[in-house]
Amino acid sequence: MRSGNRGPRELRPVRITPGWTKHALGSALVEFGDTRVLCTVFAEDKVPPHVFGTGKGWLTAEYGMLPGSTHTRTAREAAKGKQGGRTLEIQRLIGRSLRSAIELGELGPRTLTVDCDVLQADGGTRTASITGGFVALALALRRLPPSKGKVASLHPVAAVSVGLSQGQAILDLDYPEDSTAGVDLNVVGTEGGRLIEVQGTGEGQTFGATDLAELVALGQEGIARLLEAQRAALAGA
Repeated sequence: MRSGNRGPRELRPVRITPGWTKHALGSALVEFGDTRVLCTVFAEDKVPPHVFGTGKGWLTAEYGMLPGSTHTRTAREAAKGKQGGRTLEIQRLIGRSLRSAIELGELGPRTLTVDCDVLQADGGTRTASITGGFVALALALRRLPPSKGKVASLHPVAAVSVGLSQGQAILDLDYPEDSTAGVDLNVVGTEGGRLIEVQGTGEGQTFGATDLAELVALGQEGIARLLEAQRAALAGA
């Protein structure tokens, strides 16, 4: 039996609270069950060197786990003097995913930074960050002055984890499921069933093309429901 008596195709309870912080241009607290991530967005009127002179904007992301996010204290990476490989990989995924959501050519010479801070971790922190990060991004664009009289276009993006556990495909893995699943995937997608990225690993077993297709399809089902949660959160903001 899964946590919360969930069926294999059920998400954990999802809650997105827009405007959770006062000072950020846009913010959202996203909860996937017991996983909670605070997403905030800030803007700067400058761009990195590889974008300078193109007239386009840029979006980047930072990700971190707070010391009390797990059952044992997670040391701040700033105290170590460098970010770990896992952190770098996750924030690059968040950045790639959210850059797919925005028309950078319409943003103007600005950089948007999406910060995703894990307050409590119970699996799926990267997918929660992408899902909540989009809501924070959408709210930020409502307050950002238009570039050349135009607000940058947005395309909804969400993400969810899927996996194979004891031969069964399951949606939105919590930590106990994620740590024991034989196959673990993260699926990032947009409306209409379009995919942005699929990360997949055979943790304890191999898997075939049929398994992959089933898992991706299940992930797309979950993404469709998360897009609905995003729309409801933005409608009420």
